[in-house]
Amino acid sequence: MDMDHVASRGLVLLGCGKMGSAILAGWLDRGLPPGAVWVQDPMPSDWVRAQGVHVNQDLPAAPAIVLVAVKPQMMGAALPDMVALGNGETVFLSVAAGTPIAHFQAVLGERTPIIRAMPNTPAAIGRGITALIGNQSATAAHLDLAENLLSAVGQTVRLQSESQMDAVTGVSGSGPAYVFHLIETLAAAGEAQGLPADLAMQLAKATVAGAGALAETSQETPTQLRINVTSPNGTTQAALEVLMDETRGFPALLNEAVAAATNRSKELSHG
Repeated sequence: MDMDHVASRGLVLLGCGKMGSAILAGWLDRGLPPGAVWVQDPMPSDWVRAQGVHVNQDLPAAPAIVLVAVKPQMMGAALPDMVALGNGETVFLSVAAGTPIAHFQAVLGERTPIIRAMPNTPAAIGRGITALIGNQSATAAHLDLAENLLSAVGQTVRLQSESQMDAVTGVSGSGPAYVFHLIETLAAAGEAQGLPADLAMQLAKATVAGAGALAETSQETPTQLRINVTSPNGTTQAALEVLMDETRGFPALLNEAVAAATNRSKELSHG
């Protein structure tokens, strides 16, 4: 199923907040005709209204895709309106956190092709990473299509089972916040050592962004990159002796943090 075929049948965007808008922007940048998109949202933004897409109009009879991007608390109100499209040719692709495939099947019908995806907020600048998993009715072609659509906002990975989604939430879904907090605390630590606040923040932001880009593009592993900048008895080693401490450094702290996020994800999505 190529994009021309998808465009001819239409795409429905159910919910167009920050994530939905980022994905829509990615599609339009790739040349998807605005007239092929139907947005259903109770409070569409001025940006959405200006894109030339159909906003809160009657939907096509059998759209290729319904991208579900409503907030979890809105799901109960929004999804029942889509029941007529269940058990058919329309693929439901959800980027809503915490709503399991079983819930979509219960509302839309067991034979509905459903793909659950977990993107993260760097999708807003095309630097996200999205994990995908489909149900029994989702074919290889459906997954390829979903991957193609979501690659508009960054990288994609496929999971082997839906149970992995909670851990993905703990690593990449919630992970950007851990990095933002690292930037905050790195800047504060620089300030504590006598740097002006704005300079410390500029150094912290650029260092974290630059190191991330280097880690992603380098042929070397993060472990090797770390070793490369650690001179024996030097400044980096002095800092790493604190950060790499097994009981109070990053190993214990991040393990505990990711476990906490994963466990909360399980509670939220499994009741």
